[in-house]
Amino acid sequence: MTKKINLFANLKSDFASGLVVFLVALPLCLGIAMASGAPLFSGIISGVIGGIVVGFLSKSHISVSGPAAGLTAIILTAITDFGAFDIFLTAVLIAGVMQLALGYIKAGSISNYFPTNVIEGMLAGIGVIIILKQLPHAFGYDADFEGDQSFVQSNGDNTFSSLFEVFNQFQLGAIVVTVVSLIILISWDKVPFLKKLKLIPGALIAVISGIVLNEIFIISGSSLAISNEHLVSLPIPTSFDELKSIVVTPNFSGFLNPQVWVVGLTIAIVASIETLLCIEASDRMDEHKRYTDTNVELKAQGVGNILSALLGGLPMTSVVVRSSANNNAGAKSKMSTIIHGVLLLLSVLAIPVILNKIPLATLATILILVGYKLAKPATFMHFWEKGKYQFIPFIATLIAVVTTDLLKGVLLGIVISIIFILKGNLKRAYSFKKKEYVDGDIIHIDLAQEVSFLNKAAIKSTLNDIPENSKVVINAHDTVYIAHDILDLIREFKETRAVDENIKVKLKGFKKAYDLANSPDTINHVTFEHYYDVAKREMVKKEVFKEVFQE
Repeated sequence: MTKKINLFANLKSDFASGLVVFLVALPLCLGIAMASGAPLFSGIISGVIGGIVVGFLSKSHISVSGPAAGLTAIILTAITDFGAFDIFLTAVLIAGVMQLALGYIKAGSISNYFPTNVIEGMLAGIGVIIILKQLPHAFGYDADFEGDQSFVQSNGDNTFSSLFEVFNQFQLGAIVVTVVSLIILISWDKVPFLKKLKLIPGALIAVISGIVLNEIFIISGSSLAISNEHLVSLPIPTSFDELKSIVVTPNFSGFLNPQVWVVGLTIAIVASIETLLCIEASDRMDEHKRYTDTNVELKAQGVGNILSALLGGLPMTSVVVRSSANNNAGAKSKMSTIIHGVLLLLSVLAIPVILNKIPLATLATILILVGYKLAKPATFMHFWEKGKYQFIPFIATLIAVVTTDLLKGVLLGIVISIIFILKGNLKRAYSFKKKEYVDGDIIHIDLAQEVSFLNKAAIKSTLNDIPENSKVVINAHDTVYIAHDILDLIREFKETRAVDENIKVKLKGFKKAYDLANSPDTINHVTFEHYYDVAKREMVKKEVFKEVFQE
């Protein structure tokens, strides 16, 4: 029986965290839409649907969905190629249907194979990106759009060159706002009586303080006044007809364009992988260690993208930055995600003028602290202490995420992890009781639980080094998986070289493995069955196996 979840059980903490996520999400939705070459409100529409609809359908407690920076290049290229935003929306609709199908075929299960150190490396990498990307905004240099995570920026700069450009184009007013915001945010986490004010998040106080400070600068005619290009820039509809024009519907003639289907497939794959990575990361951040049904998540994302396309919104994914901000703000359930979506909807309709007074420097400060919590020095030390096989994939993922993109960084980390696993398996395929042997010694070779074709070269080399007139015991008592290549190798060694060089070979445990292989429960899982398949094809009777591999 499914346990019913009371969304209102933690309304106090969820409302506060939803408010923080709203403040973080607003400039990101606008910035990503701008970078994608799409209407600005398309980012808001995606954020609203990601919050309310996906938030309601998802089983995740803290992840937040919305337009993702990782899709900007795909979106910009597609809109440019199609020459029309409404045709692009058809591709988003196709992507949503494909994601829905992926959820039904349980493709979300692949998230179980993401290594922990790679996920942590991805989180730390995103944390570093946030810090590096938001520092220019904190100093009043806003050449790049909010939410950009790419190393090479659209303005020709890269993540590091933008930092140096700050020295030439900083704004004193923005720096003052950043310092005040930073003091407020740190104090809200450290000062005991302020920590008790859970309903009023420090991020809201920082935003209000930023607005008030800048208004004082403007009224007093101070040179510290922050100009409009350094403030949130939300379009303000002046009439009902203008408001209705915001909603763009898909041009269904796009279904006849094969390229639209290619873009739809690309978005579906990239968005699904980014979502699964974020869900895995969100579950790791969750202090209650609750696990999300990733197949349900793909279905929720599919429904979200279908609705977003029908209403003129950008494609969405579950997003690490917003999810991390949600978790850090103390979210207890997915109600905070829904609240953030509702706040996005209400604010852009009711108070866009006030929102446009928010300094980007304040929002940058909030994001910098989010980034720091993702890339804390303690995380680096944790993986350093775990040894090189954990630290190297972690740090490689981090560096690649910062210098390339999220998917390439994770792929590199997984490849390195697999190499380390294979290397470890090569070493653990068998063990010796002694390191060196002389004539007359009994040589013990104990096979591991699993011995694959990857171990063939090492075992072959070992068997070749066994001296003449030796006694060797090959023990397979603990082995439940052994490749037929290895079985052939051992059989050939016993029947040929061992006979020629007077090497006495005793095989232990192979009959037990033979019986295990032929039991109804395991016959499909043990590779002795493969050996028999090969034997049949070569017209060799099974008795050969029994004769060679007897106790």
